[in-house]
Amino acid sequence: MNYFSSDQYVEPSRGDLLISEPYLPDPNFERTVVLLCEHDENGTFGFVLNKRSPLTFNEVIEDVDHFDAPLFVGGPVQQNSLHFIHRAYDLMGSGKEIKEGLFWGGDFDKLLTLIDTHQVQLGDFRFFAGYSGWSPGQLEEELKVKSWIVYKNVDPDMLFTIPPDELWQNILRNMGGKYKVMANYPLDPRLN
Repeated sequence: MNYFSSDQYVEPSRGDLLISEPYLPDPNFERTVVLLCEHDENGTFGFVLNKRSPLTFNEVIEDVDHFDAPLFVGGPVQQNSLHFIHRAYDLMGSGKEIKEGLFWGGDFDKLLTLIDTHQVQLGDFRFFAGYSGWSPGQLEEELKVKSWIVYKNVDPDMLFTIPPDELWQNILRNMGGKYKVMANYPLDPRLN
């Protein structure tokens, strides 16, 4: 039993973050922050924001040698697929709005043209191999057993400005109280 988790069930929605509890046993989601892009009766879909791949964008996409944007592991599902989020709708002119100022996907050919003409700012895009998915009702069950904390106060800018390796701790600290304590848990309590 996790005594530091919230006692109240919080219904997730598109644009929220899932913060894994400190000792979540699934190595795919250990100390992760997942951005929810969809959550409805058909299930849930999102991207892990803080698990960097050893590869870069230009290593998986041909003809963009100069664009060495980090590539993140979006989740364990279809890791051979490429996805992106951005805060550059004015530039892209496409993408599905996740929440105000934050978009998922868009016209990939236009993105490649913008990259080729050096118009893309790295700080406005995040690229993912694969995604995280839950079947209908699956995430709700995981929330009931307190595997995740739902964070609703998402400022899209924080997703692009906080260093990914600091995101999990940063959000928990900002939540305060018992979450601030949780942010300082050791990776392996047996080594404490």
